[in-house]
Amino acid sequence: MGERIYTLIKNQNNPRSELFAHRIIDWQQQHGRHGLPWQGADAYRVWLSEIMLQQTQVVTVIPYYHRFVARFPTIAALAADSEDAVLAHWSGLGYYSRARNLHCTAQLIMQRHEGKFPQHFEDILALPGIGRSTAAAISAFAFHERRAILDGNVKRLLARYHAIEGYTGEKKIEALLWQQAEALLPKRDVAVYTQGLMDLGALVCTRSKPQCPICPLQADCAAFQGGLVAQLPTPRPRKVLPERHSTFLLLLDGPDILLEKRPGSGIWGGLWCPPQVDPQFLSKVEDASAYCLQHFGTESKHTLALSTFTHTFTHFKLHITPLLLQVINKPTQIQEPGLMWLDVDDALQAAIPTPVRKLLQEIQAGRRLM
Repeated sequence: MGERIYTLIKNQNNPRSELFAHRIIDWQQQHGRHGLPWQGADAYRVWLSEIMLQQTQVVTVIPYYHRFVARFPTIAALAADSEDAVLAHWSGLGYYSRARNLHCTAQLIMQRHEGKFPQHFEDILALPGIGRSTAAAISAFAFHERRAILDGNVKRLLARYHAIEGYTGEKKIEALLWQQAEALLPKRDVAVYTQGLMDLGALVCTRSKPQCPICPLQADCAAFQGGLVAQLPTPRPRKVLPERHSTFLLLLDGPDILLEKRPGSGIWGGLWCPPQVDPQFLSKVEDASAYCLQHFGTESKHTLALSTFTHTFTHFKLHITPLLLQVINKPTQIQEPGLMWLDVDDALQAAIPTPVRKLLQEIQAGRRLM
């Protein structure tokens, strides 16, 4: 492995590298993605799209992007609105820290940059939620600055092109990939080149079933020539995900449901969820009624345990058991902050995570009610 790294660094300006950018640019112009709603847009929309596209596919992002810019057409509008409104328009995209960082960053831009998105790479990199590759993509697309990107698609493409073994998330391998990304940068057409890298990785050099016969890099791809495409990039080392358990208390009063705002940090930070409790505190269904009376001042006249389901996060699995409680004697006013009763229809428009949305949709449709 050490010899391979040395050879790549030594020969990073070889003729094969000189052709790389030309082939990417030519392919993008003929076969790449054109007409994406953020292409050719101002820095605000480029920034928004790059944040949305982190961990999320283009086809999923597009409708969220349209709804988001319709509600928040400018940085000033985003900064002036509430975090709840931002999270509500993000609900379903996941990785909610991205939305909180967007809101925070918009406010910082208003305070420190007179409401204008900064043009200098170092200033962009200093903003919350923006790493080196995202800052480079914004610089390339919005300001045509010569900067290298290294997102997941590009890591996979370069690992195959140079037949680099080792998990791409490992610091040593990632550092090598950054060196290659920098060495391959063209002197012009950086925006087209950058889009071409993203498109080629997403459409041709895919994780499974890559389309090598139509790849413009096939002739020089070390993995293709060596029969290593299926083995590269080296998969992330497998590890067993920890498992957690939680009980959702679905307190219903006619069409209304009780929701609780999650803490700003941690999973679903800042989102609205049904109250959650560790299952160990509820050894039987009747305990839920006593818990709700003690904590929310409500009594239940009917309680039903629903089927447990699993929601998988990046770092753990969460097993959720919903308990449906029809309540009586609901307090006229909520004394505790962070709690609210909402009509289920209205709750579906609030900032709620995906598993809560699915539960509310089933309640709304009557499939969970008995």
